Amino acid sequence: MRFEKTINRAVEVSGVGLHHGVRVTIRILPAPPATGIVFRRTDLNNFEIPASWRNVERVSYATSLMRQGVLISTTEHLLSTLYSMGIDNAYVEIDNLEVPILDGSGLPFVELIRRAGIRATRRRRRYLVVKEEVRCEAAGKRIAIVPDSRFRLTCDIYFPHPRVGRQSIDLEVTPESYAAELAPARTFGFERELDQMRNMGLIRGASLESAVCFAEGGVLNSGGLRFEDEPCRHKALDLIGDLALVGRPLIGHVIAERAGHALHVALVAKIMSDASLYELRTWDELSAMALSAAG
Repeated sequence: MRFEKTINRAVEVSGVGLHHGVRVTIRILPAPPATGIVFRRTDLNNFEIPASWRNVERVSYATSLMRQGVLISTTEHLLSTLYSMGIDNAYVEIDNLEVPILDGSGLPFVELIRRAGIRATRRRRRYLVVKEEVRCEAAGKRIAIVPDSRFRLTCDIYFPHPRVGRQSIDLEVTPESYAAELAPARTFGFERELDQMRNMGLIRGASLESAVCFAEGGVLNSGGLRFEDEPCRHKALDLIGDLALVGRPLIGHVIAERAGHALHVALVAKIMSDASLYELRTWDELSAMALSAAG
């Protein structure tokens, strides 16, 4: 895609925040070139918080952004969808502190963007091309990005439950593959952990309409799973949402092994803190490099 894109018209949706349980409405609006994704707290005089790795505040069970003490929580599903659907620039008006969880997946946001429509601007998109391997590890969990000619993910997870266990997915991320293969995958949890999470002040807005719940005997949701490996697909969705904090479309192969929000954000920070690890290229430059390598 040669040029930066935004949405065609404003769209909105309302729901409940997963962790804080608050009612919230978001409205996504077109934004001019070079804006990026910017949240606006309409309940706080339109205070702006850019979706940037520099503004990451908390990464426990969700990725939250903060600027000058103003918080936006659980941003990863919306950012994942905007990023994967090719939206470079948009304002996200939000009237409370947490993005609505909706059905727990990225699919409602995909449908919202499709309803808004997408239009290209005249500003050339610049891709962040990884030049060498970058790796982060902690407590037996790993994430790395290695040079590639496209944006590709390999995601492995393991949870000791008979319906989950070890799962893996590998795909090139495009708007089409994201909408079909990742967006419908819902956030998930385990019945045995619910009381502990509630005692921590989390999942106040959770229900079987907004998350998959695994019990000892299987899945509590009446409709079952959308994919047999739905947990792994959702972890890949989350990963993209955190990678979106780079602020530019990535070219590289991301390999995550049992990683979570903290490691995702650590990788982003490590890349962005060292300009020698990447270069910025236009679509035409990438195409010329590919032709040169092939010839």
